[in-house]
Amino acid sequence: MLRGLDIRDMLIIDRLELSFQPGLNVLTGETGAGKSILLDSLGFVLGWRGRAELVRAGAARGEVTACFDLTPDHPAQRVLEEAGFEPCEELILRRVNSKDGRKSAWINDRRCSGDVLRALSETLVELHGQNDDRGLLNPRGHRLLLDDFAGVSKEIAKSRSCWAALATSQKALDIARAALDEVRAEEEFLRHAVEELDQLAPEPGEEATLDTERRRMQASERIAGDLDKAAQSLSWDGAEGMLSTAQRWLESVADNAEGRLTAPLEALSRAISELDEAAQGVERCREDMRFDASELEDCEERLFAIRGMARKHAVQPDELATFADGLRARLERLDHGAQDLQLLDSEVTAAQLAYAAAADALTTKRRKSAQRLDRAMAQELKPLKMERALFETVVTRSAAGPEGQDAVAFTVATNPGAPAGPLNKIASGGELSRFLLALKVCLSKETQGVTMIFDEIDRGVGGATADAVGRRLAELARGTQVLVVTHSPQVAALGDHHWRVEKRVKAGMTTSTVVPLPEQARMDEIARMLAGDTITEEARAAARALLNG
Repeated sequence: MLRGLDIRDMLIIDRLELSFQPGLNVLTGETGAGKSILLDSLGFVLGWRGRAELVRAGAARGEVTACFDLTPDHPAQRVLEEAGFEPCEELILRRVNSKDGRKSAWINDRRCSGDVLRALSETLVELHGQNDDRGLLNPRGHRLLLDDFAGVSKEIAKSRSCWAALATSQKALDIARAALDEVRAEEEFLRHAVEELDQLAPEPGEEATLDTERRRMQASERIAGDLDKAAQSLSWDGAEGMLSTAQRWLESVADNAEGRLTAPLEALSRAISELDEAAQGVERCREDMRFDASELEDCEERLFAIRGMARKHAVQPDELATFADGLRARLERLDHGAQDLQLLDSEVTAAQLAYAAAADALTTKRRKSAQRLDRAMAQELKPLKMERALFETVVTRSAAGPEGQDAVAFTVATNPGAPAGPLNKIASGGELSRFLLALKVCLSKETQGVTMIFDEIDRGVGGATADAVGRRLAELARGTQVLVVTHSPQVAALGDHHWRVEKRVKAGMTTSTVVPLPEQARMDEIARMLAGDTITEEARAAARALLNG
């Protein structure tokens, strides 16, 4: 229940504190006095999107605070818990709008986002404005109203889930079919390319190895002659023989040299040893670099074949093996494509059956609920002086979608024997308002702890019909808190609590305020609503009669 509303510096309100009560709360006042500003301010603190400029002229910021009483099982408690707030019995919402347009919000003095406010507002307040009956003229809204009455949120969730699964499986089938068609279009190329790559059988790193081997063999051709000459020079016929001969000559005379040849002989021995090692190294190099001419030819042929294949397919040589694997996989999809399509097609069929079952279950519940709504509407229209009107909810098959395959339309016949037809072609403005009120009454029976606000729902009706509307609102207020903005004296007289919205001009500044009305002032206000600016005794008598019921 909305217990209090505190408004500061919003539009033409400088400071206003309101305390609301259970039952039917009535707000009256002349046109332009500021009744809509109250609703704008309440919508602002609840996070609703509304006017862009809300701050009162000359003020630095505007602020609205709303206080709600919550029961432990109130739906708002779950929203608070999901948003990370503690459950509470007293919920205080505060929102500030600075002059530069920035907005800040708090829940029980903790910062929060506008999204959390809007989520809370869905559990706290229902606003039925002056233009709500226009929604009755749009058949797109009829299904939403029926679904609210039917309580089919679980069935709709199931339908959405099945629809999403169907869309996913159908998309997978479409993608597989398109991919198969693409592969079929290039089947000849794929098979030829795979055959070529299989024959070549390139391996990662092979191109670099072949290039290195080719360079080695090419270098061997260039240095083979020099290696032969060097080996010859180091052999017995060359340096080795000459050093050995010198060693023998020196050894033969060493004893007569009194030790003077010891060092030269040792050096010569070392030289012969190093020379032998050098000769062996040159020989090993000759052996390592010795190759058959056909080896170079074979190496170059394979190296050029790998490089040519890489250029042909616009990949790096080391990527040829991976590229070949990819082509084989595409061919495998082609070879198994029909089987895969059959499997995907069976999945689509299963998803279609699941969706059809969910949609049919939703249709069945909607049709049953439509009959129940029609009976409930018949009961609600009687006290609204429309006992002869026939209201019928027509459920027909429409294009399938996430929320089923039904179209819903409200049709009416306002006079006995007259054909039923769409609301916008049959009902007058006053009748539309009463149809809307009856619908809201029917839909509110499952509502828990929601404050219902009706903004001039009684427009276009008067006399006994307005009285009937007021009595229905009063009946509705027995089970919940109802706020009514009205210009109808018959409706105002039935309120449990009455406030008047007034506009005042002081020092050149226009402000709006709201004052609670005691019995005498309330009678004068209803008399004003009956007679206009000049309140006569006859108007007071009529007002007294309305208040006395």
